[in-house]
Amino acid sequence: MIWSTSASTAIPFNGTDPTPLVASFVPEPGETRFLVLTFPPDAVFMAPDFDGPAALAENLAVSPGLAERFEPDGKHQTPTVDYGIVLDGEIWMELDDGNETCLRQFDAFVQNGTRHAWRNKSDKPATIAVVLVGARTPDMTDYDDGL
Repeated sequence: MIWSTSASTAIPFNGTDPTPLVASFVPEPGETRFLVLTFPPDAVFMAPDFDGPAALAENLAVSPGLAERFEPDGKHQTPTVDYGIVLDGEIWMELDDGNETCLRQFDAFVQNGTRHAWRNKSDKPATIAVVLVGARTPDMTDYDDGL
């Protein structure tokens, strides 16, 4: 995690890094998270010596709030609007309907609460930068601000 904002973030900046206080990588409505993520090649997960339970434990420790949303096939969904760009390598974005799109260096993407998975079909790591913007969902009832 590079940076985060709360729903009450104000300027001027007070000099305190907000990221150590973040309890969840998934922001609440009005909050943001700026992440840089590196995906190993999918072959890493298929290797005979891959330790799935250890990888899951590590993921839960390093990305709380997000790791719990992953399904066994890697798909996940967050109540966020995501703006991202591929920094290095290539990564496949697999959508809920099975549609796959290959994204290469400097390709950008936007997701609106999209259920998806990331697939690295290459033999090199792929790195993306993404900003998650917490959004309201239909089940939320706190519309005091008129939105």
